[in-house]
Amino acid sequence: MISANGVSLRYGKRTLFLDVNITFSPGNCYGLIGANGSGKSTFLKILSGEVDSTKGDIAVSPDKRISVLEQDQFAFDEYTVLNTVIRGHKKLYDIMIERDDICANENFSDEDGIRLADLEGEFADLDGWNAEPNAAKLLSDLGIPEEFHDLQMKQLEGGRKVRVLLAQALFGNPDILLLDEPTNHLDVETCMWLEGFLYNFENIAIVVSHDRHFLNKVCTHIADIDYGKIQLYPGNFRFWLQSSQLALKQRNDYNKKTLEKRKELQVFIARFSANASKSKQATSRKRALEKLTLEDIKPSSRKSPYINFKVEKDAGNNLLSIKGLSKSVDGVTMFKDLSIKIERNDKIAFVGSQNLIKSTLFRVLMGETPADEGTFKWGAATSRAYFPKDNAKYFDLDLNIVEWLRQYIRATDDASVRGFLGRMLFSGEESLKSVRVLSGGEKVRCILARMMLVQGNVLILDEPTNHLDLESIASLNKALEEFPGTILFSSHDHQLVQTVANRIIEITPHGFVDRVMTTYDEYLSDKSVKKQLQKLYP
Repeated sequence: MISANGVSLRYGKRTLFLDVNITFSPGNCYGLIGANGSGKSTFLKILSGEVDSTKGDIAVSPDKRISVLEQDQFAFDEYTVLNTVIRGHKKLYDIMIERDDICANENFSDEDGIRLADLEGEFADLDGWNAEPNAAKLLSDLGIPEEFHDLQMKQLEGGRKVRVLLAQALFGNPDILLLDEPTNHLDVETCMWLEGFLYNFENIAIVVSHDRHFLNKVCTHIADIDYGKIQLYPGNFRFWLQSSQLALKQRNDYNKKTLEKRKELQVFIARFSANASKSKQATSRKRALEKLTLEDIKPSSRKSPYINFKVEKDAGNNLLSIKGLSKSVDGVTMFKDLSIKIERNDKIAFVGSQNLIKSTLFRVLMGETPADEGTFKWGAATSRAYFPKDNAKYFDLDLNIVEWLRQYIRATDDASVRGFLGRMLFSGEESLKSVRVLSGGEKVRCILARMMLVQGNVLILDEPTNHLDLESIASLNKALEEFPGTILFSSHDHQLVQTVANRIIEITPHGFVDRVMTTYDEYLSDKSVKKQLQKLYP
């Protein structure tokens, strides 16, 4: 068990947490959610002891080991991949190092022999003899082949380093597992493996993630940071979201009788409690849910941006034809002889483990970089709105947000621009911030606002959910579902791909798979697709 008792944290005049009391118990996976800047990562650091609270304390059951997903990709550059994983269990690793040092001592003494015997006993108790094979299996499960295990970490590219650090956090069956954005840089197969790992994890797991599908799959509870407090709810993210929205609706709908409001909530809770997603917690969760009242479920204080993509003119039937398109980057083939015809109202998710391939294709189609071979032709009536993964060049300007957005809006008066920005959560003085100092999430909202003003009949979006909070992701998801035009997009957000796409295309350097009129889940479970991909990923 781990608990926060009266924890407060202040930075100058800003209060991040105020008198937080919360207990995390074994057998549960807790999703820690909150708006950007609410302190999710900071609270994990308080739990791990990396950050001291201003007031209060963290209590951990005796002899319980806390494991944390390291965020610094360069922290272990001088160590081998296998050793980096084993270092996740500090006590075991320290024993291994001391054993080796004693055995290497040429002047071996009686005292050394006694100490070595003690170390051997501790080593065996910690399952040290299986440390290397267990670490190797974790690495393989996370997509790091055996030929990388003896390399130094500095020899790995960033995506593989992240997986090694995840293996390090999971290694040795920790009692308390703290994971900050663990699905970043993971392909769908590895994400599914991690979902299974956490589903079966019998100790305490606390995760921060913007992936709604992931939170729904693994969480038994949601810990919501809001109003400077942390409120604990039984159930997964979907239940928290729906119940929070229901509570807000009931609070605002003051014409209804209190009894009717309570009855609606009770019916909703009863329906959810009968469908607990994790069988071994089903009974306790059902009891907890049945005890919930209207007062227990608070409407969130967080606001969602208003995202709505309108189409100025119809795209017509001839939308996009790609013939024999090939492109290499720094001598590495991205795609070769790509031939695709894109139809009106296609909503295509480009998927696959190599993100650069998708970004390169979008840049070619937007005319930002030339193809090596082949052609593509947009229909004469098409108009395109583009969301680039790298948006830095759009904000390298000495403008405030109002001035920046005015470049793309027909109305020139400040009131119209400010009104539009208000819907994107830039109100009051916020709209006068320099675009050079915007956070990642603020830049994304600006780009989305720009796209809405373009009113294109084709949307091209390269990883649009990066840097967004859960509320903004949900708003974007709804807007893309309702968009009447054509969409070409890439995203690691499983729920976004599942609910928006009606066509899935996976591009590799050796060919591509194209499935029309299919959902993402259908694509992932299609055995014929798996056989085809095995040939394309030699």
